[in-house]
Amino acid sequence: MREVLIADDHPLFRDALKRAVLKALPDAILREADSVPALQALIDQYPDADLLLLDLHMPGASGFSTLAHLRGQYPGLPIIVVSAHEETSVMARAVAHGASGYIPKSVSVDTIVGAVQSVLDGDVWLPPGSVGPEKSLPPGEAEAAARVAELTPQQFRVLTMIAEGLLNKQIAYDLGVSEATVKAHMTAIMRKLGVSNRTQVALLASHLALERDVIAHELENEPRPT
Repeated sequence: MREVLIADDHPLFRDALKRAVLKALPDAILREADSVPALQALIDQYPDADLLLLDLHMPGASGFSTLAHLRGQYPGLPIIVVSAHEETSVMARAVAHGASGYIPKSVSVDTIVGAVQSVLDGDVWLPPGSVGPEKSLPPGEAEAAARVAELTPQQFRVLTMIAEGLLNKQIAYDLGVSEATVKAHMTAIMRKLGVSNRTQVALLASHLALERDVIAHELENEPRPT
């Protein structure tokens, strides 16, 4: 019996994905998450799941960072990215980051069924007519993904909050921990990412953003305190 995880914050689309998965796998056990923290808890509880359908836009998600982190933490879990983005460059980057497939949200239920079956058969699935999966990541993006993959789940949560611009006291409040604990996480994150300050953490994370070039440019030109 297959166990499938569905991570999407839109209830109606989650329902569409569930219908498609059950059409492909009538006996499948489905588990749902509507945010990255909820997904992390779900995977921790069901580490032997057969497939994950992952939305790129959920609370706690930032571009390809969630995919890169999960790929490092759970290398045996097939992941199909599900997204409203239909640019072939985004599809190619997803596959280069380790996704086993990419499903645009505009496709039909029958197409989702075929994608799920193809990935479970061991293939890489992309929409008909899209670019092939042969693409290498730029060195900066590949390095960022490798470093993000080394973070613990809690460190990854802190990283995503930093990327959202939250301050330490806001992160501490949201996580229910002390500011000292957040600072300790920050120290560990900077060590693993090979950077020395908060702006560099955000800059490295920007390599994994969907709008990578624009965000990186803004961070690089951010005024420095005098």
